[in-house]
This record gives sequence, structure tokens and C-alpha cells, in this order.
Amino acid sequence: MEKVLIVDDELNMRVVLHAMLKKKGYSVTEAVDGVDAQTRLEKENFDVLVTDLKMPRLNGLGLLEDVTAKYPEMPVIIITAHGTIETAVDALKKGAFDYITKPFDQGELINVIDKALRTRRKNCDKVILGEDEIDHYGIVGRSEKIREIYATIEQVAATRTTILITGETGTGKELIARAIHRGSPRRNNAFIKINCGAIAESLIESELFGYEKGAFTGATAAKPGKFELAHEGTIFLDEIGELPRDMQVKLLQVLQDQTFERVGGVKTLHVDVRIIAATNRDLQKEIKEGNFREDLYYRLNVVPIKMPPLRERKEDIPSLTRYFLDRFNAKLNRSIREIVPQVLDCFQKYSWPGNIRELENLVERIVLLAKDEKISLEDVPDEIKNSPGEEILDSEEKDKDQFETYLLREMENFTERLVLMARSEKKGALEDHHDEAFTEDQKKPGPYRNFIENQKAEVEKRMIEKILGECSGNITHAARRLGFSRKGLQLKMLKYNLRKK
Repeated sequence: MEKVLIVDDELNMRVVLHAMLKKKGYSVTEAVDGVDAQTRLEKENFDVLVTDLKMPRLNGLGLLEDVTAKYPEMPVIIITAHGTIETAVDALKKGAFDYITKPFDQGELINVIDKALRTRRKNCDKVILGEDEIDHYGIVGRSEKIREIYATIEQVAATRTTILITGETGTGKELIARAIHRGSPRRNNAFIKINCGAIAESLIESELFGYEKGAFTGATAAKPGKFELAHEGTIFLDEIGELPRDMQVKLLQVLQDQTFERVGGVKTLHVDVRIIAATNRDLQKEIKEGNFREDLYYRLNVVPIKMPPLRERKEDIPSLTRYFLDRFNAKLNRSIREIVPQVLDCFQKYSWPGNIRELENLVERIVLLAKDEKISLEDVPDEIKNSPGEEILDSEEKDKDQFETYLLREMENFTERLVLMARSEKKGALEDHHDEAFTEDQKKPGPYRNFIENQKAEVEKRMIEKILGECSGNITHAARRLGFSRKGLQLKMLKYNLRKK
């Protein structure tokens, strides 16, 4: 059970927060002010801290500075009724994960806490490796392609040039964006990330540009957007290819003259912000299909950085594996110190369709389940050991999202194995099927053909469910990722009796 420390000098607020978070399954501890919180932090470990801003003895900003110095891995969320833009920016500069103004919606707070905990789990106990394995930007690897990226970062970090980072899912595009920010004169100001593909179309304008009081139902107070919070800092627009067309126009305005208006506002606001964008999509293809503005593309693509997939920098796999091993040893309280050479050989033969993120998840799984202090081939899942390698991805598939393509192919392979099992059971002996596995009879109409078609339909249904879930039910985004028209996806959803999630 994850532990939350709430800090507020108002008893009623503590009671409300305690009940709300306990209902959601968190272990909750209360502190009456910053000094009380410091005492509790010295005696007990917590996963996230939620604090009021104005309190006696030690206020929220003072507590924030103390926590970020002593417990840098702990996310801090500021709650305040005094949510001026200056206070919000100051809190973010000092290391706050996010802030919420009173009165707030219960769901909003829960979402921010969940996001903070996910970030903590992802970044928990980062380990600094030797100079031969990790660059001072925190990027693991010494391959030629990564060295070229280091050189580009050195060249552009000190400028305010707009940068477009491209690459497959899981290659580490956000890490590059953060490295550029840390190497820039803006390093002491805010780095604000926003995932353009994870926000509903109806909310993205207010998220980016803020809103005025009364702009829409529920807008009880004005709220600054991410661009205002990133003033004099950096804003990272992840999944920029998912940005709706109408928002592309407004973003173009910000790129041209650094101005915008809040939702429901008439005053033009000026910001000084560096924009870094990232995408796993082919934006030139999106331009041809009418999904992305050409003028916006050229404004973003001043300095392009292409992150190579892991299969193109395999010499970095041993360093990455050791890096993740150290991280998860600390996180999971394990003491695994040795990786046998055969494991690293196996990893270097695998194609890694999910890239670094897939390797990270695999190492965590191995560390969690390992039976002794040495990782051997017995600890490696069969799907990795038995993978045919890079040939699993043909040239046409390399133009698609690698992870989704690989997953679909694996499911189809499983379908074929089911067909073989069904046939052998029909005959009464599994060992008899190998010579007749793919005869001409399989291509003719009949029970096996129907079986195959039914299984392929199930594969398609599962894939649609997966992508709809990742797109939060947004049919337009899901259709683009699946390669369907919007109407085509709606027809598929009707066919499989699927609903938006």
C-alpha cells in the first residue's frame, strides 16, 4: 500500500483529504505544518507528499525546498487557495511535481497523485554508473549514434532553438528533452511536459493555454495553462502528432510570436518559453494525409534529433542492462550482482520492438523473480530466448509502430499454433500434425478455415480494445494509430460490440 503524507494546518481539510485518499486505497498520515512534516519524514518513509502552501512555522514552499534536498525521489504536490501564477511557477521551479488550487475536484487530486506515484516508480533510485557507461546528461550508452546525439545536445542546449525529437515508442525521447533543458540557461526554471495524445480534445486547449473564470461550466476560478507555467523555462510537447488541427493553429501562433489567449479571455499573454516536441509518427506522411500542418512542421523541425531504436544500438545493451539491474536492486531490495554472458548474448540477438522501455520492464521482471544472486538464461522468458531476432520485422513493418506490429504478429503466431493443436486433436495425436501442418486443405473452405478466421477476428478485436484504451476512447486518435478511417473503426467497434472507454 502506497503511503501519502498530507500537510495542512486546517483540521477540516486534513479530515477531507484523509477520507478521500483512504477510500482510494492509500495509507495516509497527517501533519499539522511543515515542522511536523519534517519530524514525520525523519521517522517514516512516504511515497508522495501533499502540502498546503500557507501554514505557520514552516510554509509549503519551505517544506518543498527541504524535501527536494533530502528526499529528491519524493514527488511533492502543492494545494493552495492562493494559486497565483507567480506562486505556481515558484513551486514548480523549486521542484514541485504539480499544484492544485482550492476548491478542487476530488478526481483531479487523485489523478495528480496517481501520476506522481507512476513517475516515482519509474524514476525510483536512479543509479549513476561509471564514466565509461553513462554521459553526464544521464543518458546511458556510448554507441556511435548516441555520441552523435550528445554532440547535438551540446550544440543546441544553450540556444532557444525549437527542436523536434523523433523515434519509435520507448526510445527515450523525453530523456533527450530533459537533457537539453538541463544543459541550457533555463535549467533553473520550469520543465513542463504535456502528452498531447493523453488529453481529451475538449480539454487540451485549456491545459495548454489556461482559462478564465466562467469560461465554461466548472471554471470557478482562472487557471494558468502549461505555457504560462513554463515561462522562462522549457515546455515539452510529447506525441505532438496527436495534436488536433485547431490546436495546431494556436500552437503555430505561439511559435511565431510567443503570444496566446486563455480560453474565455481577451487579453493577449506573452511568454518566453523554449519548445521541444516529440513524436513517434511520420509527420511528413501525416502532412500528406491532411492530419498535420506543413507550416507547423517546419516551425518545429528547426533542429531534428532522431532517436535510434535499441536494435540499432545493440552495443549499448550491456550498459543499459547493468544500469537497470542496479536501479531495480535498490527499488526491490534485491542483491543480484552477476549477469552471465549468455544472457547478454541473448539480449543482443533480440530485436526489442518495445525498445529501452521493453528492456527496462524485462530487467525489473527478472530481478523480481530471480531465485539467486546471479541472472542466468533460466531467468529469461521463453519469448525472448526463442525470438528469431530482427527478421521478425520485415521492411514494411518497420514503418509502423514497432511494438503494436510485433504484438499483433505474436498473437497471429499463437493463432496458428492453436490451429495446429485443433487439427491434431481432431486426429487424436499431437505428434502426427507436423508433416501436414500447412497442406492445401487448409486453404480451402471448411472448419479449419472458419477456425482461422474466427481467431484472426479475435486478434483484431483485442488490438482495437488495446489501442482504444491507450487513447482514452478517442476514436479519431485510435483510428489513426490503427490505420483505419474514423468510420471504419466505428464499424469495427459495432462488429465487435466495443464501446469507448
